[in-house]
Amino acid sequence: MSLVNCMYQTSLRQFLALFDQSLARSEKSPVTSKRITNVIDYMTYDVWRYVIRGLYEVDKSTFSLLLALKIDMQAGRVRHEEFQYFIKGGASLDMNTVKPKPFKWITDMTWLNLVALSNLNQFASILDQVVNNERGWRQWIEKSSPELETLPDGYQSRADTLRRLLLIRAWCPDRIMNQANIYVGDTLGKKFAEGFVLDLDGVYQESTPLWPMVGLLSTGSDPTPQIELLAKKYRVDCKTISMGQGQEIHARRLVNNLLQSGGWIMLQNCHLSLSYVGELLNQITEMDHIHPEFRIWVTTEVHPQFPISFLQTSIKFTNEPPQGIRAGLKRTYATFNQDYIDINNQPQWKPMIYAIAFLHTTVQERRKYGPIGWNIPYEFNTSDLNASLQFVQNQLDDMDPKLGIDWKCVTYMLGEIQYGGRVTDDFDNRLLNTYCKLWFNEGLFNPDFKFAQCYTIPRVQKINEFLEAINEIPLYDSPQAFGLHENVDITYQSKKAKVVLDCILNVQPKDANTGASETREDVVRRMAMDLLDKLPPDYIQFEVNECLNQMGALQPMNIFLRQELNRIQLLLTTMREDLVNLTLAIDGTVVMSEHLRQTLDCMYDARIPKQWTKLSWESSTLGFWFTELIERNHQFHEWLYNGRPTCFWMTGFFNPQGFLTAIRQEVTRMHKGWALDTVVLWNEVTRFMKDDIPQRPPAEGAYIYGLFLEGAEFDQKNLRLTEAKPKILYQSMPVIHIQAMDIAKDKEIPKEMLKNFYVCPVYRKPCRTDRTYVTSLYLRCPPNKPTDHWVLRGVALLCDIR
Repeated sequence: MSLVNCMYQTSLRQFLALFDQSLARSEKSPVTSKRITNVIDYMTYDVWRYVIRGLYEVDKSTFSLLLALKIDMQAGRVRHEEFQYFIKGGASLDMNTVKPKPFKWITDMTWLNLVALSNLNQFASILDQVVNNERGWRQWIEKSSPELETLPDGYQSRADTLRRLLLIRAWCPDRIMNQANIYVGDTLGKKFAEGFVLDLDGVYQESTPLWPMVGLLSTGSDPTPQIELLAKKYRVDCKTISMGQGQEIHARRLVNNLLQSGGWIMLQNCHLSLSYVGELLNQITEMDHIHPEFRIWVTTEVHPQFPISFLQTSIKFTNEPPQGIRAGLKRTYATFNQDYIDINNQPQWKPMIYAIAFLHTTVQERRKYGPIGWNIPYEFNTSDLNASLQFVQNQLDDMDPKLGIDWKCVTYMLGEIQYGGRVTDDFDNRLLNTYCKLWFNEGLFNPDFKFAQCYTIPRVQKINEFLEAINEIPLYDSPQAFGLHENVDITYQSKKAKVVLDCILNVQPKDANTGASETREDVVRRMAMDLLDKLPPDYIQFEVNECLNQMGALQPMNIFLRQELNRIQLLLTTMREDLVNLTLAIDGTVVMSEHLRQTLDCMYDARIPKQWTKLSWESSTLGFWFTELIERNHQFHEWLYNGRPTCFWMTGFFNPQGFLTAIRQEVTRMHKGWALDTVVLWNEVTRFMKDDIPQRPPAEGAYIYGLFLEGAEFDQKNLRLTEAKPKILYQSMPVIHIQAMDIAKDKEIPKEMLKNFYVCPVYRKPCRTDRTYVTSLYLRCPPNKPTDHWVLRGVALLCDIR
């Protein structure tokens, strides 16, 4: 686990201590086999409990699952091939070389997973079974909890929890962790699957004067109050020092005194004084006589330079706060008292406190949904909340009762200064300001006001009444609480599963090959030879120049084509060199350099080598990336040798912004008196899909296809946004006509034109950052759901969803 997080250090000495403890405490039996079983069972749980206590929540599921898998592999219940399939799926396959997908409703990734699954003996017939029983399999995966439903085609009776997990891995990535939890409970026992609750008293009971207790900090967590309560329980004086510049002297003196007299000391934020932490262990161990009541508590954030020796001789624990709107509001109101609630006599004060607290919790909790929540996961903290409350308090103190609250000022300060000061992305800024606009207005004081369904403002006066009302809020938040569609929960659960699988893949030893029928090198050599066979031929510069000259080499679109061809040729050359050298290095003909070793490791893990990614684009798997390479090359080849296409595949460009700039230049040249600086892009969504588009290009601009809509659906009949259907995460967009217009007079697109349009950002990949942003397109909104609704939904267009 130290490969997952540098703070997860465990020593052999700690393990042997747990082993001795297991021998002493496990149930005795005169039967040797029974005694051994008892020791193993006790020790497995003891080690699991000891380790998991010191892991962050995100890593606890990973450790439990990996422990179950490794135990089953050691016992021969899970084969190496099954384990490899589970962590990789069909990532190394590409759609061009596998059996064609039989039904459109099956996603590409699901089909590749099924193809890979069919290589396992127990699932050898899975592809034919899916073809012959489409209805049965489709009904099964459309259930809300397919892992609990009866499996089609007889798998129910012959698939144990692990094989059921492999099926879920292929079909339903969002349900992987649910089935994994069932598998862990079935393999290790239900207590391993029920989660772990920190018992600080238990930590103290296990400790000794020589074993420090280290609390690993995270956002919003601080074990100090609980440690102080524990000290009161045992009637011990607990001294506290917050580490930082100049505090080492005080800490050193206090530790020396307590080592002799006994007592507890808590050193907070030790990541700020790593030099002292390094000597602290020596200070303790070199003492001849240590008082038996001496204990040392340490809190620290994760730091790569934190002394490993200190971590390997300490008891580690985490204490992360519960998640959700209810927990967030409770944490906020726990910092208030009745005097603060009553500090202002204006009737607007108490609702305003609650609204700001709700905003504070919402902007934090929305982060868990990834890019559809916030493009960038900002670290909003208590200082933002306090500054906002202080500003509102001042506003109410200075308010003219006749004029009321200046809402324009309030929303600006919250959306642009207090919270908005942290926001660096334009579309995140739009989202934050939308929350402020919808919640901070006169409607806030209406008794029927709701932030979302089930989330109202308590119309009470006392602090304990607020806390009672907060306790009535649902424990688990639905995505609708944040203005998001219910489908984002599927994305969220899939992302959690991907993090766990990637983590397990990353910690696998690079030189091990236990149970495999062929070595890593054999596998990669076969892959390299396969990729070399499929790699498109190089472009001949003379032919490229000749073709471009015939089409008009100085035309904007043809200049753009030349740039794209140069980029793909550089990529092809690099790939060919790397693959050839890699096969030679595996054969022993040339030296295996560090670069080639990294390429080998990436290919074995079905990931794209870093050098290739630098010259190209991101993708989830090597198989998808190579498929996209072939498709991109096909578009360039057709354009170069057969002339300009009627419709362009937007995803297939290295520099899509350059393509849009070429359109602007081309249209500008067609109109006398137009200047490029005052020409902007406009778009019109057609009713045609790519195969239905008329076989003639538009008079101006260009047709594009291949975009996917996330967060909503596009109504092709009425040409406007509508709500997404359940479990449909992305919708393929119709062909879009990109054109240009001159705004020399107005200096911007007339607001009347934009009144009923949602300005929809376009990104190259699901990861929404400035690096992947391409442009914005305009999508018509329905009359009953204005722009704000789609902003909260996080609606965006993606060039690629793989």
